[in-house]
Amino acid sequence: MSSLPALPRLLARLFHLAGPAVASVSGLILGWEAYVQLSGISPTALPAPSRILTQAFEHRDALARHSQATLQATLFGFAASLTAAFVFSVLIDFYRPLRRALFPVLIITQTLPLVAIAPLIVLWFGFGLTPKIVLVALVTFFPMLVALVQGYDATEREITTLLASMGASRWRIFVLARLPSALPYFFAGLRISITYAVVAAIFAEYAGAAQGLGIYILNAKNNFRPDLVLAAVLVSSTLTLALFGATVLLQRAAMPWTRLSGARQ
Repeated sequence: MSSLPALPRLLARLFHLAGPAVASVSGLILGWEAYVQLSGISPTALPAPSRILTQAFEHRDALARHSQATLQATLFGFAASLTAAFVFSVLIDFYRPLRRALFPVLIITQTLPLVAIAPLIVLWFGFGLTPKIVLVALVTFFPMLVALVQGYDATEREITTLLASMGASRWRIFVLARLPSALPYFFAGLRISITYAVVAAIFAEYAGAAQGLGIYILNAKNNFRPDLVLAAVLVSSTLTLALFGATVLLQRAAMPWTRLSGARQ
């Protein structure tokens, strides 16, 4: 019985959080549908949302197969990027001269245009999974590295001094103080990077691949099927939102104290 009052509060909170976004997206879709139906514009120029959804359902098997390839490249590339970012952030935190040595090089890698680097990566590593992993890692590595390094620097000096006065080693101080302090920064970088990951994987497939949403979009464009192009875009957006939501849930699980403090407010 005690759980009954909690359900209306949960629904009200969900409506409060998601209501404006749902209303704005619904209004955009309805306006788009109305314009296409009333203007009589050709579907080859601007397909209606209803046509996009219909074609997505009719081609669901192909979209699912290509989405699986894109998701695999995204997850593998993001895992490699996350591992490398954490390792380099620890090295930079323990050996400060590495920051001055590595950051200029890493910043230069972020200035490389994807349209130029993606074909080269495909040329070097072939048309398999490897070039997609490399490109996803290249795009998502730097934001997470910067977030982690800034998070370590945000550790309160009093905590570090207290642990050092108690005889804690530098590694112990890192585990007990600096790493927990970096968690909010880490998850902020994680949310930013995950939105780039799917786009990077699709771009690598667009440059050269056998399967994936990128090659599906390319084939649909060459066949003058904008409805299928937008259907693939819809799937990629759904994947990005799902991965973004997974990072939010992961943060709530890793930092339960933020949920408790929000509940008190």
